[in-house]
Amino acid sequence: MQLGLFARTFTRPTVEEVFDAVAGFHLRCVQFNFACAGLPSLPEALPDGLAERIRKAADERRIAIGALSGTFNMIHPDARLRQEGLRKLEILAGACARLGTNVVTLCTGTRDPVNMWRGHPDNGSPDAWRNLRVSLTKALTIANKHDLTLGIEPETSNVIDSAAKARRLLDEMKSPRLKIIMDPANLFHPGDLPRQSEIIEDAFDLLGGDLVLAHAKELGADGHPSGLAIGAGALDWDLYLTLLRRVKFSGPLILHGFEEANAAASVQFLREKLGSK
Repeated sequence: MQLGLFARTFTRPTVEEVFDAVAGFHLRCVQFNFACAGLPSLPEALPDGLAERIRKAADERRIAIGALSGTFNMIHPDARLRQEGLRKLEILAGACARLGTNVVTLCTGTRDPVNMWRGHPDNGSPDAWRNLRVSLTKALTIANKHDLTLGIEPETSNVIDSAAKARRLLDEMKSPRLKIIMDPANLFHPGDLPRQSEIIEDAFDLLGGDLVLAHAKELGADGHPSGLAIGAGALDWDLYLTLLRRVKFSGPLILHGFEEANAAASVQFLREKLGSK
């Protein structure tokens, strides 16, 4: 495993300064977001030379771009916005080779029309599932064209709100370009925290062979992602890291979900955990 960070952890005027901040923690991997370059996560267009500039800044600091954020609401109730997201995904996909990455992360989406990270009662409807399959089929066509892997993440506020649904989706889509981002902090519905071990172990049983990326985010005592420094909350890190090793995961483990002030403690905690196993 290679420790890395969400590049968006650091708010800086330039991409060079963002990578300086990452390098200051002696980390060699990021999940990049075009917001770090002053653009939307899925831009309308990329200024000439920007992708090359980002790649140069990363290379000069010996930092790999392990994945690129390409999130949009894949089941938005407005079909025009779903199509717009796919159009922008194509723009982003076309920049991946110049950035030196072949992994794009996605959000499976929600029927909430305003916030793609907020749940909605219709997320469990057959129509939402059909919309997701259509959006993913088009996204995978883009991935094939640009030789990319797409990573999706089970999240309780989205249509794929459990490991079981993620497994069903993988089985139905049958694409080697569709893989899983494992983030146990996103697996808990209200009241689930006492079953933490069972839920995380089940997720690895179902999805452990299909991981492209792992996330590290802390849980609060209420079972929701907390913003706490990693190691200061309720997530069972020993179990999570043990299971990552058990499935022989060797990709990026990307820390996120905290303010910059908590970055040092989070990195130190995971370095110590990984070094002690």
